[in-house]
Amino acid sequence: MRYSIIIKYFTLFLLFLLFKNLSAQNNFYSSGADELIGTNLEKVQNKNIALVSNKTAILQNGVHLIDALLNLKNIHIKKVFTPEHGFEGNFEAGALISDEGQSRDRIPFISLYGKSKKPSAEDLKDIDLLVYDIQDLGVRFYTYISTLYYVIEAAAENNIKILILDRPDPLNGNIVNGPLLNDDELSFVGIQPLPILYGMTPGELSLFFNDRIFERTGTRAEIEIVKLKNWNRDSFLNEYGNKWVSPSPNIPDFETALVYPGTALLEGTNVSEGRGTYSPFLQIGAPFIDGKLLLEKLNREKIKGVKLSLISFTPQSIKGMSERPKYLGQQCGGISVKITNPAEFNSVDFGINLVKTIQTLYPNKLKFNKHFEKLVGKSFYQNCFKKPYDCDYEKELNEFKKIRKKYLLYK
Repeated sequence: MRYSIIIKYFTLFLLFLLFKNLSAQNNFYSSGADELIGTNLEKVQNKNIALVSNKTAILQNGVHLIDALLNLKNIHIKKVFTPEHGFEGNFEAGALISDEGQSRDRIPFISLYGKSKKPSAEDLKDIDLLVYDIQDLGVRFYTYISTLYYVIEAAAENNIKILILDRPDPLNGNIVNGPLLNDDELSFVGIQPLPILYGMTPGELSLFFNDRIFERTGTRAEIEIVKLKNWNRDSFLNEYGNKWVSPSPNIPDFETALVYPGTALLEGTNVSEGRGTYSPFLQIGAPFIDGKLLLEKLNREKIKGVKLSLISFTPQSIKGMSERPKYLGQQCGGISVKITNPAEFNSVDFGINLVKTIQTLYPNKLKFNKHFEKLVGKSFYQNCFKKPYDCDYEKELNEFKKIRKKYLLYK
């Protein structure tokens, strides 16, 4: 009898340890959307709402924000604005999108990546409240933040309040790195003078953008942020149990998101960034690259947090991902990237170093285009990739870090 009791309690103890371990591994954050639905519905009830969103606006229970709101009383969604890639995220990068017609209970979906990138006064006629909920990557040239900027600007111009449903910076809210843009270098892939990794949530970034808009126009939007809960800014998104939702066609998983801030720089060169394969940004190459030579050169530098391997690939047309990739049907020699430790891997430095290494090995074959200047900034391109090759950006980065502190909402 005593033996069976001991076995019983020992089994319960093991189950407790197992549950505790699983809970630690599946720590969930509560997004601004979760908090809105859970305890803050009065913020959106009995108002004519324009929602700015895409498929990433998923609640912790797996339901999309639109569907959750439409099942509640006194919620009036009049239209939905969508960013690059469309609402479902099935348009490839750079594809201009016409208005997406009717969807979800006859609500019109209006593209902000087509004929216009900012809601017009006509678009916002009879709208009482803008609600923004998009998961971005925390990367300057990922254009969802440009949509955020223009929506805030439209809110300021039309005297409409904007509610930001906050989400994490997936690549760690404390990592700030990369060269900044100058004010004369701004574009839709660099909407404001930020480093490549700026270490802010959409809510925090909205406050920064609002101040910049005020400096330029003398007007600012009324912004309210529904904050995250149970998110630690010194963490990566894969440390939580929340479901990963691919934010765009060529960011299918978290590992790709980690590498993207660095290898995406190759979009501005004649080296393939892996589009036209099912591992974009995790493999790079070109017909003129000897992968073995490149691998040997990079491995000598003992880059932390990553394993590099020799690879050969042939880009193909993939609908919705990349239908006209570089070197379509041509064999490319290069390397593949496998992240072994996200906390040690420095994606921006890796990307700059990768481009510099290819430049050293193939000075007459590597070509840069205007898009590269937009990605890194014209002045940084001139300094770092043309003699005398000065790639230092520490001073401007430290100045930004001081400015950034006033906008942070989380520890």
